[in-house]
Amino acid sequence: MSRILYSGTRNASSWAFRAWLALREAHVDFEERIVDIRVPQRFDNLAHIQTFSPPGAVPVLVDGEHVIYDSLAIMEYANDLSGGRLLPPDLAARATVRSLLAWQHAGLSGLCARLSFESAFHPDRSPMTEDEQAEAERIAATWEGALQRSGGPWLGGTLSLADLAFVPTVIRLLAHGPDLSSYPLSVEWASRLLRRPAVDEWMHQARAMPPVYPSA
Repeated sequence: MSRILYSGTRNASSWAFRAWLALREAHVDFEERIVDIRVPQRFDNLAHIQTFSPPGAVPVLVDGEHVIYDSLAIMEYANDLSGGRLLPPDLAARATVRSLLAWQHAGLSGLCARLSFESAFHPDRSPMTEDEQAEAERIAATWEGALQRSGGPWLGGTLSLADLAFVPTVIRLLAHGPDLSSYPLSVEWASRLLRRPAVDEWMHQARAMPPVYPSA
C-alpha cells in the first residue's frame, strides 16, 4: 500500500478524524498509522512527523512521493480521488458546502472554545454555560438553515465534506447536552451522522481509551 494516512489518538485528534472520515466515505484505500499525540510521547512522535511534513502535525497523507498535510487538503484530495462524490454537483449547493467547510476549518468563529473534542469523553463533563448554549444554538441554526435550503437529508442534499467536517463538533456539543429542541432538522441530521458506520467505528475505539485531560 503506497497511500498512508498518519492519523492521531482516537479521543484527542478531531482533525485526523475528519481526514480519516473523508477517505473512508470516499472509498479510498489507505493504510493508517496512528500517532500517539498524548503527552509526553507527543513531542517525539510529532518531531518524527516533521521530518517529512512541514507542520509536524497529524493528519498527514503520504501518497507515493506526494505528501498532503492539513485535514482540509486531505478531505479535498479524498473527494478528487472519488471522482467528486463528496461535493454536490449543483454549483450553488457546492458553494454552500464549501462555505460551511471553510467556517468549520477556521474554528467556527471561536465557538465553544472550552468544549474540546477530548472533553466529550470525560466522565465528569461540566454543564454548558449560558454563553456556550447560545453558541451551540447559533451553529445549530446554521445547520437548520442549510438543511431547509437543501431539502436534506444532508447539508448540501447529498453527503458531503461539510457533513463529515462537522462530525467532531456534533460529538463535542451533544456530549455537553445543549437544548437544541428548536432545531429538529439539525437534531435528526446529527443523529444520522453519528449512525454512519465509519463514525461508529472511530467512536467505539475512542470510547475504549482512557480520557485525555489537558495536563495529561
